[in-house]
Amino acid sequence: MDDLFKRLNIKPKDINLYKVAFSHSSYANEHKAKKDYERLEFLGDAVLDLVVADYLYKNHNETEGEMTKVRASYVCENALYEYSLNLGLNNYIKMGHGEENSGGKYKKAIVADIFEALIGAIYLDLGYSTAKRVVLNVIVPYITNPNISFFSDYKSALQEAVQTTKKSLYYELIEESGPPHDKTFKMQVRVDGIIYGEGVGSSKKEAEQQAAKDALEKLAL
Repeated sequence: MDDLFKRLNIKPKDINLYKVAFSHSSYANEHKAKKDYERLEFLGDAVLDLVVADYLYKNHNETEGEMTKVRASYVCENALYEYSLNLGLNNYIKMGHGEENSGGKYKKAIVADIFEALIGAIYLDLGYSTAKRVVLNVIVPYITNPNISFFSDYKSALQEAVQTTKKSLYYELIEESGPPHDKTFKMQVRVDGIIYGEGVGSSKKEAEQQAAKDALEKLAL
């Protein structure tokens, strides 16, 4: 991992943290290890959210809802997967034989998780300022490049935003009108039981997208 540390410009104090950060649960189970990366992933997720939120607040003049959408798009699974692959983190993942044989080192969810786990390890080992520097060095070039966007849809962005605070989210059909060949659907999206957005569309999926868009524009996380 020395080449990775050099690329990130960090000098680890506790190498064991990084070993855990790259240990998938299948590897831990197979080798009777006590730890895998999941706890570090949880911590890294929170650090990422704070760093990106802080950066957007200080460098952008968008509304709260707009910043929520931007933050969600740069800490979503697609984005984390890209950061991780660009750093070659999948080459360091330790996993069980079955998981590795099934292509685990290229599974989006796992590869994305590893990036968060690494940030969690850096935070514990070297402190917030170093973790912040690493995160900004990796992510800011993507944010400032107008030709790169990980935003896929409003529902995904809203889901990512809600996951960061562990709130529940669900969509509910509240109205259906029109003839069979030309129906109109009205959906509500609720967060912790509270209505955060409404949307109308010619299909349930379209109405859900509009409801998610409405929620993102006024969501206070």
